[in-house]
Amino acid sequence: MPRDFHLPGRSPVIAGEGMAATSHPLATLAAIDVLRSGGNAVDAAVTAVAVLCVIEPHMTGIGGDCFVLISEQGKPVWGYNGCGRSGAKASAEALLAKGMRAIEATSPHSVNVPGAIEAWDAILKARGTIALEKALAPAIRYAEHGFPVAPRVAADWKGWVTKLGNSAGATKHYLFGGQAPAEGDTIKLPALAATLKAVAKDGPRAFYEGPVARDMVATLQAAGSVLTEDDFARHRGEAQTPISTNYRGVDLVELPPNTQGLTALVTLNVLEQFDLSKLDPLGPDRFHLMLEAARLGFAVRDTHIAEPSHMRVSVEALNDKAFAKRLASRLDPNKRVPLPAAPTPGSDTVYLTVVDRDRRAVSLINSLYSSFGSAICTEKTGVLFNNRGSGFVLDPGHPNALGPGKRPMHTIIPALAMRNGRCDTTFGVMGAHYQPMGHVQMVTNMVDFGMDVQAAIDAPRAFFEGERTVVERGMLAATVEGLKARGHDVVTAPTPWGGAQAIRIDWRRGVLIGGSEPRKDGCALGY
Repeated sequence: MPRDFHLPGRSPVIAGEGMAATSHPLATLAAIDVLRSGGNAVDAAVTAVAVLCVIEPHMTGIGGDCFVLISEQGKPVWGYNGCGRSGAKASAEALLAKGMRAIEATSPHSVNVPGAIEAWDAILKARGTIALEKALAPAIRYAEHGFPVAPRVAADWKGWVTKLGNSAGATKHYLFGGQAPAEGDTIKLPALAATLKAVAKDGPRAFYEGPVARDMVATLQAAGSVLTEDDFARHRGEAQTPISTNYRGVDLVELPPNTQGLTALVTLNVLEQFDLSKLDPLGPDRFHLMLEAARLGFAVRDTHIAEPSHMRVSVEALNDKAFAKRLASRLDPNKRVPLPAAPTPGSDTVYLTVVDRDRRAVSLINSLYSSFGSAICTEKTGVLFNNRGSGFVLDPGHPNALGPGKRPMHTIIPALAMRNGRCDTTFGVMGAHYQPMGHVQMVTNMVDFGMDVQAAIDAPRAFFEGERTVVERGMLAATVEGLKARGHDVVTAPTPWGGAQAIRIDWRRGVLIGGSEPRKDGCALGY
């Protein structure tokens, strides 16, 4: 589908040596600087995500988690799960006894041990060429000397002033005169810079043990958390073998549970039962099928996906094509049918991807979960905490119930599309619960409708909130009316969904083709 140059939009970026795509130009440039100086894609990705933790603090931070997929020629795809765990004293029963029925997003009980710093170090040691100290240098520079606030960052930030104002630490470090910064303001984060310097000097143990850890634990315990210094000191992520499904000749690769990557695979397996290529890619039939398949996939997620040791049905069984056919039999191509509902989506993560001259492809995602996470922030060290623990349920019999030292069902998922054993496209779509739907739409846009990576990202998006179907304002009016005619209660999304980045490797021509999210401030760059 060639671009119509009469219409607004952007072309995909094409380059031969290396490429990076992130949600902020400064992070993309930091990655390119690493590649041009001889670093590999892993070095560049960790450098870029550290920068994003400074310049997009509402979306991500060192108080969050990190997941990665890495493809290298001649090697199996390698994954790393940098998810933090609940405290050793965490208990669903204890919170139920206090009258809680769910873990609120700003509750101290929503905070898990942050996994990002350990993950960055582990990824660099396993597949990179530089030390964490060097990777953190650009982030430290921006935190210490300042950075200009980008337009989308400013627009999002001002919506969370009240949330930040409820925390003394967040007010001190992330509000300025009690207000959010405006577009173009230059701000500094000196406490965060000092914390990053400590990690750069002494490694990740400077974060999980010692003065920084004591400050974090003291802040959390004062708020009511059961996390301890031992919980922080014990934290380790883990290397993982990815899972995949084949969709019309392309293998979609995801990380296994506790992530929701399996949700995307189940949804694609259902969609494979229908010939989407005969449909209008922007029409109601295509969106109806995609929405209904996703509702089935999310019903599977919310029933079964959890920490693997607590799941009662195997990943293999849920990813089975025969199971998908059974699910697809519940789907009516002509009308919406009653199905279990999925949680409300959000957009509060950063995703980035880098490919180097050796065609090493890195798909990396880092998140606090909600915007500004829990908004609980240390006053001394400037660490803003995740609220990933709100992903647990408080039903003690559920596989995803809160428990001691446990990882929750996790929404953030990097992806790779492989063809004939080689990486075809590295991509991801930040956006909390929306992410599996975003992966499915990206894959079907490219595979079924032949879109390039930029067009696949640009296309209008739809999802669901409870019983409502929620569409972006860019959705065609005829498609909206067609969805209504099929039984969808359609409303318009108040803000755009998701943030995708993608790089395709054109092996035949020896070039890289990158796309970046127009709903964000970022860009793809190559050389």
